Order: sequence, then structure tokens, then C-alpha cells
Amino acid sequence: MMPTIYDHFAILKPDLLVDTLAVSPSIYQQLDEWYDGFRGHTLISAYHFTEDWQTWEKHPAGDEMVILLSGKAQFLLRGKTGDESIMLEEPGAYLIVPKDTWHTARISQPASVLFVTSGEGTQNDATPAD
Repeated sequence: MMPTIYDHFAILKPDLLVDTLAVSPSIYQQLDEWYDGFRGHTLISAYHFTEDWQTWEKHPAGDEMVILLSGKAQFLLRGKTGDESIMLEEPGAYLIVPKDTWHTARISQPASVLFVTSGEGTQNDATPAD
């Protein structure tokens, strides 16, 4: 059986070659350990969501591209001038989360989302300040 982006994430390395890594409970720890803190690497991953995210996250090393594959999802971005809401409602719709911007998602119906993430230094917080 061929792997899918849901069970094997892709790692775009600084030399632009791609590795794949099976999704596991320790995948993010493995990425940091095996890829030098994920310095200079980009993660291509996909998730199925059925409920709102429980935390906010940000990526200080670069922008993140978020592409809706199915369903509907509202993304909240916490900017210096306040929160911005972006609704993704049709397959192929996308947004760019600017570098170092806190963001979370509200799921109005089950959704599948593809992420292209500069993962070095990613942070998570239940209630981030600006």
C-alpha cells in the first residue's frame, strides 16, 4: 500500500531533497533530533480535523502555507493590531500565516488540511499574548 501524506509526512531538506517519516506520537521529537532542530527544513503534512484546535501555535523561522483539502475551517491569526479571521470554505482555498504569527483553527465541519511549515522553533500555547 502506498503511503499517504496523512501517515507519512514529507521533510523538504535544505538541499531540496525530500525524506519521508511515518507519523507517530513522537514524530515532532524525531524531527528535532534527526534534522538538527529542524533548522532549514520544511515540513509538509496533512491532518483531518473534527474539532477546534485546543492551542495556538506560531512558527518563528518562516511563513506557513495552509491549504484546505475538504470541509470548512476558520483560522484565527493574532496580529499586533488584533485578531484576524480567515474562513477556508472550498477545496484548494489557502492562506499564508506570516512568520511568527500566533494562529489557531475553529472547525465548523470535518476538514482535511495540508500544511507547508517552516518548523524550526515552533511554539504552542493555550492562550498566547501578542
